[in-house]
Amino acid sequence: MEILVIIPAKDEQEKIVEVVREIIQVGWPVLVVDDGSIDDTASRAKAAGAAVVRHPLNRGQGAALKTGIDYALANDFDQVVFFDADGQMMATEIAKVVLPLAEGYEVVLGSRFLGQAKAIPWLKLLTLKMALGFTRLNTGLKLSDTHNGFQAWQVSVLKKIKLTQDRQAYASQLLQEISRHKLKYKEVPVTIVYTDYSKRKGQSVFNAFNILWDLIIKR
Repeated sequence: MEILVIIPAKDEQEKIVEVVREIIQVGWPVLVVDDGSIDDTASRAKAAGAAVVRHPLNRGQGAALKTGIDYALANDFDQVVFFDADGQMMATEIAKVVLPLAEGYEVVLGSRFLGQAKAIPWLKLLTLKMALGFTRLNTGLKLSDTHNGFQAWQVSVLKKIKLTQDRQAYASQLLQEISRHKLKYKEVPVTIVYTDYSKRKGQSVFNAFNILWDLIIKR
């Protein structure tokens, strides 16, 4: 099976080399989708060994993942892993995230609450718990975590997924699609490390209201 790790990135020149090299060192090809960066993210990612596709303007993480999925389809990859650019995730855990795909699962979702959420800010934790309640009501999925970007997918499944949300609401929309298509999914424990850098780069907890607006109004 050909597996591609897709990393959406915007202005991540500080961390992108380290993230790409760690993934390549454990044996996975990497595509960085540079989503309108104004720094050297694209050139540094390419120098570190990643394939790079660029958006001239910032379109959002959902749009960057759609570009990555299109690349995987065009280049005959069988499976994809979604991975963050800010160093919160561990490349050594990719192997256990993709393993259930070989067991017949169509989607694998990383869970920081089955694994570890190191140094998570309390307001972030509260927001995630509230989002989890909304997800259960909205989709019926019995999950322990939501809006975790560490995921693995069968590319054949992504062909029928409707992903119209360009920005952060994409994460909720993907869960809706898992429910709508009754996909066979599994959660696995992962480690998410909240560093000073990732906290600066991360989404504001108040962005949850924007996500809800997008889901309700911009379907």
